[in-house]
Formats: sequence, C-alpha cells, structure tokens
Amino acid sequence: MMTDLRQSLELLSREARAKGYSEEKSTSIQLRIFREFVERDLGPQGLARSVVICATSDSPALVRLKAAFVATAVAEYFRDQGQHVLLMMDSITRVAMAQREVGLAIGEPPATRGYTPSVFAMLPRLLERSGCSSRGTITALYTVLVEGDDMNEPIADQARSILDGHIVLSRRLAQRPHYPAIDVLQSVSRAMPDIVSPSHRRAADRLRDVLATYQEAEDLINIGAYVPGSNPRIDYAQVMVQGANDFLKQDMLERTGYEEARLALESMFGQEGVS
Repeated sequence: MMTDLRQSLELLSREARAKGYSEEKSTSIQLRIFREFVERDLGPQGLARSVVICATSDSPALVRLKAAFVATAVAEYFRDQGQHVLLMMDSITRVAMAQREVGLAIGEPPATRGYTPSVFAMLPRLLERSGCSSRGTITALYTVLVEGDDMNEPIADQARSILDGHIVLSRRLAQRPHYPAIDVLQSVSRAMPDIVSPSHRRAADRLRDVLATYQEAEDLINIGAYVPGSNPRIDYAQVMVQGANDFLKQDMLERTGYEEARLALESMFGQEGVS
C-alpha cells in the first residue's frame, strides 16, 4: 500500500511538471499536504487499513466530483462486508464547487450565491449514503469551508440539514492559540443525548452554560463594569471558565481516551452549578 501511494505521489509530481507547474509550487501546496497526511497522520498502521482517494483542486471538475462518489462507494463496499467504516472527506464545499462548474457548463442558471440547482440535488444523494445498514456502519466526517465565516451560507446550511451534527472550528480560537479550535457553543450533536449517560450529558450542559454565561458578560468583565456579586451565574462562570478552557485544549500530539475525558468532565462539572 505504501509503495502504491508513493508511486501515485511521483505520478502527480510528473503530471504537475508536464502542466508547467514548478516542482517547488506543486510540492508545497498539494503534494506536500497529501504526503503529510499519508505518511505522518496515517502512517504504516493506518495505511494498512485505509483506502486513500485523492483528486487535487486543479483536476477537472468531473474528476473532483467523481472522487467523492468513488470514496463513498468504497466505504459502502466495506460496510456491506460487515465492517465499521470511518469515511473522511475534505471537502464538501469543493465537491459542490465542482458540481457548480458542471452545471454552469451545461447551461444551468445560477441560483443561491451562484450555486446551481443541481448542487442542492446532488448533496443529499452523496451525504445520505453514509450511516448504518443491517451488516455494518459508515461513520462519516465531512469538512465544509464556510465563506467569510458565514455559518448560514448555502453549502453549510444544506449539510447541517442532512447530517447528525456539526463541529465548528473558530478562527478566533485558533488565533489565541486554542487547539483544537472547536467552538463548543456553535457545535451540535443530535446523537449525543442517545449515546451518553445522563451524568455525562448534565456535565456537558453545565460546561456549555459556563462558556455561554462568560461569553455574554466578557465585555463587561474586561472593562471593569461588572460588579462581583451582582449575578451568581456570572460569578460562577468567572471561577470555572479557565478550567473549562483548559479541559477543552490539548497539545497536537497529546491523546486522551474517552473514559479519561468523561471522568475529567464529570469531576469538574458533575456537581450542580448556580441556576
């Protein structure tokens, strides 16, 4: 598998040179990212259990579009063999852009923000294919690039209406730096209430309440306009917010197991806060 992928990287490099791209440019932008994912993030153990499908952003629109459907078909094949499959696709926005190019080329009128009607017909056909069957499962993670940090732009809005939840990455948190830069208040899981214990759910709700309360009062606190004791919920949030943020951060190479994280969360927010 590793040999095949290296041959693929070399083929992409030769194609880039044939198209007139410099080796430095093609490596630094596309091949470098692909190589890092394959060799560093997956590694030999991950590659032994993975199928990698790559369509670079300079590929024809039909190639970029079909790559998403081929990846989903491969995931369905292993699911039908009784496997539990993790499908990761980056990104739905680029798939939608490819479909828009195809639609405009055949004469479709642009609709919402320039996306053609076929884009919004294609997304459910692609995204609804993941999930459970009688034999196995596909757990899918799709990235969506939002335009101008607008969470209500059409592709993000369509994806939210289909998928079981969304994890929002915040530019503001990334600049602090806060890794991973997950905005907990904007992120939602429809499945979480059905798969976690009541104590886990209550602790998570209290953490979100602390973050939301502090966020609402942060400007007043920073300029010294808030008087301690005026609002018990804000006082409690001031005490707990640093611990909450520390819990939500970790080093890029740090690993924390599910049980370890759950116990830490419940030990911090397992008791009733201030209502």
